[in-house]
Amino acid sequence: MNEILPFVSEVGFPIVVTLILLYRIEVKLDQVVHSIEQLAEHIAKV
Repeated sequence: MNEILPFVSEVGFPIVVTLILLYRIEVKLDQVVHSIEQLAEHIAKV
C-alpha cells in the first residue's frame, strides 16, 4: 500500500491536469466551430 500512494500522486496529478486542459480546449474548439458556421451562413447571405 505504501508503494502505491507515491505512484498515484506522481501519475494522478498529471492525468487530472491533462483532463482539465483537454476539456478547456474542447470548449474553445466548440466556440471556433460555431463561429465558422455563423461565418459560412453570413457569407451565404451575401
